[in-house]
This record gives sequence, structure tokens and C-alpha cells, in this order.
Amino acid sequence: MNKAFLKKMILTLIMLFFSIVMIVPFLWMISTSFKTPAEVFEYPIKWIPAHFNWSHHVKVWSGENSFVHYYANSLKVSVLSTIGAVFLSSLAAYGFARIEFKGRNALFLLYLSMMMVPPQVLFVPKFIMFDWAGIYNTHWALILPGMFTIFGVFMMRQFFLSVPYEISEAAFIDGAGHFRIFSRIILPMAKPSLATLAIIDFSWHWNDYENALVFLIDHDLFTVPLGLQNFILENNVDYNGMMAAATAGIIPMIVVFLIGQKYIIQGVASSAVKG
Repeated sequence: MNKAFLKKMILTLIMLFFSIVMIVPFLWMISTSFKTPAEVFEYPIKWIPAHFNWSHHVKVWSGENSFVHYYANSLKVSVLSTIGAVFLSSLAAYGFARIEFKGRNALFLLYLSMMMVPPQVLFVPKFIMFDWAGIYNTHWALILPGMFTIFGVFMMRQFFLSVPYEISEAAFIDGAGHFRIFSRIILPMAKPSLATLAIIDFSWHWNDYENALVFLIDHDLFTVPLGLQNFILENNVDYNGMMAAATAGIIPMIVVFLIGQKYIIQGVASSAVKG
């Protein structure tokens, strides 16, 4: 047997093993959400319930604190934050990658160094600023800061650096300015990276628990992570209901990943061409 083939097969089996280890908790969560309370702790585990119990999912979606409202809030925050983050990150990245100015690299390094600042350190300054601006306890307290992402700027800059400068120079000769080059030439070429950033950023905002916990008070403003926590606190012995609520919270992430996995691979590969 070919050594290269044997190594590839072993690597594939190892990756398959870890994939199964990762997916088993999700399968157990979904399975439990359809079981009766008596079936939760049965051993050996019955992965497929004898009878599918839909009452827990009905409770999650039509109860007093319906997840429909949490979904609407999370979609509002995640979509608006992602649109702003993709636009502002690509615009800033173009400036750092394609526009020559004094101190550009030093400024970019200073900008990157902000990634080392723990986000918890900024909670008090943010609280003071949001209270002064009148957006504390509103969704804007999550949306506006979410539009600025250091990782997004870094990722898009890496892609823009890989685009040959000859393309920009030819456009300059034809009379195009930076904004036209950015919008008509560079952005269309960056679709995989833009899609990757949008998917990663959307996932981050959808799962953001800390900021929502600190800056939102009214129950009507709660996003899915807060709604899930609230559901668990109110039903601390309803394990089936908890699993149904967790399943409801994770469905959008699964859908987004399945739709965009091709773009994630292309975007990461293209952004890593030049460092």
C-alpha cells in the first residue's frame, strides 16, 4: 500500500473521529428535545425516541416568552451589525492596504494591538458613553459597536494586499479615483472574503451574550442568548424544554454555515495569500 495513501487514510480517520466527538452532543441535544422527561436519563441512551414529543418545541415557540420575539431581536441586531461591519471593515482595509500615507504600517499595528485589550475592560467606559448618548438599554448599544471589528479589517486587508497593484495603476491611468477602484474593481474581486467575514460576524453577534446581558434591561429587547438563559432559569428542571430551546437557538447558525461553508473556505484561503 502506498505510504502517502496510508497517511491520508489515517488522517481522514482521525478527523472523522474528532468530527463524531464534536457532533454527538448536538445529536443528543436534538434527540432529548423530542423525548419525554422519563426518557432523558435512560441508559443505554436511546438516540431515536420511541414517540416524538413535540410539546417542548411548541412551548418554546408559543409559550409566554416565545422565541419568535427573541429571534426578531437577534436578527435585527445581527443583520444591521454585520452589514455595517462588512462595509466599514472593507473600507478601512482598503485604506491600510492600497493607499500610501506616512505612518500607515505603524498605525495599523497600533490598531491591531487593540485586540489584546480584554472586552470586559471596556464595559464601564461603554456604559458611561451609551448612557450619555441615550442608547443604553436599546439595540443600538449592540449594533453600533458591532459595526467596528478589528478582525474584519485585518482579514480584508490581507486579501486586498494579494490583489496586484497593476490593476489599480491601470485604473488610475484611466482616470478612476480610489472610491471607484474600491467599489467597481476591488470589492467584486473580494466576494469570497466578504461572504466569509459576513458569516463569521453574523455568528458572533447572534451568539453574543455578554454585551446583551450588560446593556439590555427590558425583557422586550432580549436577544436569543438572553432568552435562552431566561428560559433555563424559569424551567430549571425541564431538561427537554431546555434542549428544545437550545435547538431553536442553534438552528440559524447551522443554516448559515451550510449555506456559506464554500465561501468560508475560499475566503480564508484568499485572505491568507499574503501576510
